Order: sequence, then C-alpha cells, then structure tokens
Amino acid sequence: MSRTRQDRVIALLSRDGDWVTAAELADVVGVTPRSIRSYVTALNARVPAGVAVESGPLGYRAGPDALAALRATVDAASPRERVHRLVRALLSGVDGVDVYEAAEQFHVSPATLEGDLGRVRTLLGDTSLTLERAGARAVLRGTEMAQRRLLSRLAHDETEDGAFDLDALRRSLGEGSIGEAVFGPFKAELVAGLGDLGYFVNELGIGDVMMHIAITADRVAHDRGLDAAVTDTVPPAQEQVGGLLDRLCAQHLGVRLGAGDQRHLAALVLSRVVAPGAGETASVIRSRLQPDVERAVRDVVHRAAEEFLVDIEHEDFVLRLALHVQNLRLRARQQAWSRNPLTRSLKSSYPMIFEVAVYIADGLRGLLGIPILDDEIAYIAMHVGGQLERSRRGSAQLTATIVCPGYYELHELLRSSVDRSLGQVVDVVGVQTRADPDWDAIDSDLILTTIEPPFTGDGVVRIQPFLTDGDVERVQAAAGRVRRARRLARLRAELERYFSADAFVGRVPADADEESVIRMLGERLVAQGVIDEDYVERTLERERLSSTAFTDALAVPHALGMTATRTAIAVAIADPSMAWGPASQTGQGRVQVIAMVAFSQSDREAFQTVFEQLVEVFSERDSVQRIVRRGTAFAPFLDELVAVVDG
Repeated sequence: MSRTRQDRVIALLSRDGDWVTAAELADVVGVTPRSIRSYVTALNARVPAGVAVESGPLGYRAGPDALAALRATVDAASPRERVHRLVRALLSGVDGVDVYEAAEQFHVSPATLEGDLGRVRTLLGDTSLTLERAGARAVLRGTEMAQRRLLSRLAHDETEDGAFDLDALRRSLGEGSIGEAVFGPFKAELVAGLGDLGYFVNELGIGDVMMHIAITADRVAHDRGLDAAVTDTVPPAQEQVGGLLDRLCAQHLGVRLGAGDQRHLAALVLSRVVAPGAGETASVIRSRLQPDVERAVRDVVHRAAEEFLVDIEHEDFVLRLALHVQNLRLRARQQAWSRNPLTRSLKSSYPMIFEVAVYIADGLRGLLGIPILDDEIAYIAMHVGGQLERSRRGSAQLTATIVCPGYYELHELLRSSVDRSLGQVVDVVGVQTRADPDWDAIDSDLILTTIEPPFTGDGVVRIQPFLTDGDVERVQAAAGRVRRARRLARLRAELERYFSADAFVGRVPADADEESVIRMLGERLVAQGVIDEDYVERTLERERLSSTAFTDALAVPHALGMTATRTAIAVAIADPSMAWGPASQTGQGRVQVIAMVAFSQSDREAFQTVFEQLVEVFSERDSVQRIVRRGTAFAPFLDELVAVVDG
C-alpha cells in the first residue's frame, strides 16, 4: 500500500507543478503529514543519482527526476511484482507452474507463494479465467482471448491515468518483449500506412493498440495464436488493415500473423484509432453507419441539447459521434475498452462538458445495452467539447476599446496589430484618438491604452504604440481575469439562494462512505421538499456511472435529470479527507467537500454557471484549505466561500 501511496504523491506533485505542503498532500492522500515525509524519502531513494521530490520552506514539489521515480521498477520481491511474475508464468505454458519450484525461483516460502496464488484468484474475479490446482501444479484455464485481456490489464495496472508506458508493458510481458528501438519505427510506419489507406489516426489510442500488437506478437511467438473464426467474407477495410499489420509484425517483430490474429488486430485498429478522412461527406459516413446506432445517437443528442441548453444538434457532429458509438459498441462486445490519458484533466477542467457526455453515455447504455467506462465517456466528452468550441468560438471574445492619441496612421496600425495578434481573444469595438478621452463613457470589457489611464482595474491594460509580445501576453492575462471575475460574480449571486443551514453537515462521520454521505445529504433536501427519495436513488445511480469527484477536493453528487422543485445544494465537510470514487493504480480518490446539487427544470440556464464555477473554486488548493479549516458550521463556511469567490 505504501508504494501505491508514494506513486500517488509523486503523480500529484508532477501534475500540480508547484509547491505543496505536507498537510495538503496528507489531506489528498488520506494519511498524516509524517507519512508524507517518509514517502518523499522513499521516492528520492528510487533515483539515487537524482531528485524525485524537492523540499523547501513552502513544502514539496516535483523534482527533475520525478518521472523516473514514478516509473522505477518495482522491487522484484514485492507481493505485487511476484503476483505479476506468477501470472506471466501461468500464461506462458499450458501445463501451468509447480508451486514449490516457483517458490524457489522467487526466493520465498511455499506458504508465501500460496498467498500469492490467492491474490491471483482475486485478480481473476471479474474475468472468465479460473485457477485450478492439481497437487503441486497450478494451471490457468480460459480462452486465449481472456488470457490476452489479463495481460492487457497487468500492463494497464502499471500505468498512471491511462497513458501508454512502454516500460510497464515490458514488465508485464517480460524484458524480452518489444523495445523502444522497435516500437518507434513500428508505430510510425503503422500511422503512415493507415494514412495511405485514407484514415485519420487517434494518437491518444495508438499506444493502447501497440500494446495489443505486442501482446499478440508475444503470444504468437509462443504458439498461442488465435484461431480464425469461420466466416464467409472479411470486410475489405479489415482485410487491408490486417495485411498491413501482418507485414509490419513480420518486418519488425519477426512473427507472421494468422488469419485470426489479423482479423482481431484489424478490428481493434478500426474501432479504436481511426476516424474518417477530412474529405468524407455526410452521405459517405452515413453509408458506414448501422441505422439503429444513428437513430439512438440522434435521439440522445436531441435530448441532451434540450436538457443542458447546449448547441450540439449539428448533422456533422451527430454522424461522427454515431460512427464513434458504433465502434464503441464493437469494443464493448469484445470487452476491449479504449484508455484515455486525458480523462482526469477533462473531468476537472471541463465538468459541464463531461456531464453532457455522461448524460449521452447513460442514454446510449439504455438504448443499446452498452456499459460505458470513464475513459470511453471522456472520448464522448471530446466530441462534445469540439462541437461546443466550434459553436461558441465567436461568442468567447471580449469587447475592447483602444485608446491611442492620433499621430498620422499610428492608431490604425495599432488596431491592425491587435486584430492580427488578439483577434481570437478580443473584438475591437472602438478607437479613441483623443489625448483626453471621456474615460467614463468607455463601456467595453477591456481598455487597451497607450497613455496613462486615470484609474486601474482588471480590464485596463497599458500597451505600447507598436504592439509587443509582452503587450499581447498582458492583454490575454487581463482577458482571463475579466472572464473569471464574471464567472465568479454569477456564482456569488447564486450562493445564498442555493445554500441553507438546514442542508449543511459540518463534519461527516469517520466511517462514512459515498452512499452514506449521499443519503445523509439527500435526507436534508427531502426534508425541505426539494427532492424525493427517487432523486436520491438516481443520484447513487449517477455516481455508479462515473465518479463525481471532479477535483482532488470536491465531489458533486447529483442525479441525471433536473427534477427538483427548486435548485438547492446540500454540503458536507470531510476533515480529514474521505475516499471517493473507484480505486486506481495510485489509490482511491479522496475529497474534503461534498456538494450534493439538486437542479430544477426552471433553473436550467443556471446549471452551467453553478456547476462549472463551483468546481473551479474547489480546484484551488489554498481556497479548499481555508474553507475546510474554518467551515465547521454553516455561517463561517458560507463566509469563507464568499470570501474566496470575491477574491
């Protein structure tokens, strides 16, 4: 467990990039500050010649060798590594392993190895594989495909946030498997070959496919190839991609793929990492879609657009999302899910977009019978976010007035420079060329002035007559401050209306879990007549779909569907932090604030404001600590929250 928590500490520091105190890390990881100090010592010991974690008066931050420490080989004597070695041995031959011989090879007692076999059985719990004993021999029984999925799981368990890790793959398959010298050229030629066939390649998923290629090559080399299914015809696209993969495997890995493995890997490539080319028309894409998939996607997109008031009902978006869902259904049938290294950042940075994606995923699960995991929801969120970005690109601009006393065409040159360098950020609505303009009459979001203004503010930026790179950066920073102030001002206006003392829990019990906290907060909202018991059950169901821990400190449990009589928020404080969400390789997520939100249909327009800005406030670690430490009762909690919002 300590190794897992150490990994969580180094992952948090690497992601944050700034100084973090031992107390703050302890809150997130769920241990004491003293434990954090011991973890830092252990992390630095992983890289004897480097620095994994830097220490200073402000706490800790990731050092130059943080990534090396995170990927440092696990001690071969650790239980986890022994279990992985034991699984590899069980998978390598049809006769399994001799328990006593394996114990001698691992330098442990037979009793210890028996314990490791128990851990293997736990690992097999949600697979179709079984571990059988016949005297001293232990044998793994199950289909070849199930055994490959287990290898894939071992490799995934070694990685952080779904990012592909070649070293982790080599630890799972053995050091004799694919190396960097082969991986790079193979991947480059695969991407180029798919491009020649007219496909765009999803680089986020290509590493996962490369992992399956390496697993397939390893199994084929050990005479464990897949048998070809009896079929009349193979689709031309699958045959083309299968031929490409066979040629590359022969060239780089020294193995030839049989028909079964060609079809298997081609199906993975076509369902995970390729998308239609830019030139494909709507009619061409539609011709590749199954009618029930298109109908299901069109229906759920329509309902999501109405539920969240988002502009996503566009033909191009629907068709491309439908093609993605069609591939998703194929992956679901094969239990071959795609990993997404951006899941965590998408969830914390774009909670509203992720929520729309969860709604779509839930609708598709009901219509098509697809159980959808967080990484797959993140891919749907990327489709949604791309469409929303196209839709609101113009509306994202702030208005600006340039103040530049006239001297020949100087003001015209400056405006031209602003349009060229900042056209995506600001829309220049006026140019003042007087040396004494009427400052009070300027009502744009930003004032860009070459002369000293009589007042200061977030939206006032002093620039040079000839725009410099520094000017551009200052304007962009000012635009960010103005946008943030606006967002938080909208949240500030809603706070006192949505929170109440009757729906506040100062400290959750030490033994509380997700369900008990949700029910505790739900009881308070039910007592106020805001929601009914069905809303509480649907909140629990929503939590099972995808964890609502949107940051390292905040969970926002809620139901899909805005059925509350009015919008209200019930809050609970967990100090110390409590576990929330599914466990991962670096441990279970932990939160300190739980805000159960009940939205009414009449407040649909406020949904995005409250939802996204609440998550934004609790994304700042210092703000969280202020609120948690002082918010032991409702009045000081609200005072601190308002103070944080007011900045």
